[in-house]
Amino acid sequence: MKILLLADIHANWSALSAIDESFDACLFLGDLVDYGSNPAPCIDWVRSNARVAVRGNHDHAVAQRIVAKGGSGFRELAAATRPLNWRVLAPQHLKYLARLPVTANFVLDGLRFLLVHATPRDPLDEYLIDDPAGWNLRLQGIEADIVCVGHSHVQFHLDLNGVQIINPGSVGQPRDGDPRCAYAVIEDGRISFRRVAYDIDAAVLHMREAGIEPHALALAESALRTGGRLPIKLEGK
Repeated sequence: MKILLLADIHANWSALSAIDESFDACLFLGDLVDYGSNPAPCIDWVRSNARVAVRGNHDHAVAQRIVAKGGSGFRELAAATRPLNWRVLAPQHLKYLARLPVTANFVLDGLRFLLVHATPRDPLDEYLIDDPAGWNLRLQGIEADIVCVGHSHVQFHLDLNGVQIINPGSVGQPRDGDPRCAYAVIEDGRISFRRVAYDIDAAVLHMREAGIEPHALALAESALRTGGRLPIKLEGK
């Protein structure tokens, strides 16, 4: 069986639509919305193709009509794009986001899976990358062969006492210095990370035509073109 793992699409249809990968099952790890300007086709694709999907912190905020507080960096970008996401999403899209589970436990291809956006201890908000000690603490009481997470926008794979922890990276806004769309594949038990280039110009143009204000647009374009790096002058604003 070939399992496609996706996370953190963030309303970037240009990135998601660049993935040309066959699969028997698709698992989605949260954050369909915010940061980008084209969330509707992203939600439609996941609704149609993901066998199991869980809620991310941005999905939760958009579905619950939580106003982003703003600030600098990615907080500013979320504040600038969330009202646009609300304007372009239909009621059925918001209902889908609101009904996404926070965690999912299931068996697939003979393996026990746990899906969360962040960590089992804090499924929506806790950041934890490839820290074996930290993950060992968060796996206590967890019965799974594979734990799939997103949220950090960085690919990693840990094997801790037989439990595999996989973060496929971000489809729509990688933050590891590589601007290409990131995802992972599990095929017959083998885990592989993959990248694909996509039309960043199209993603930026869509945001510009959608009316994202210039400062936020500059933040978004810098993040997309550099793989997560924000310009120093804008970071401190």
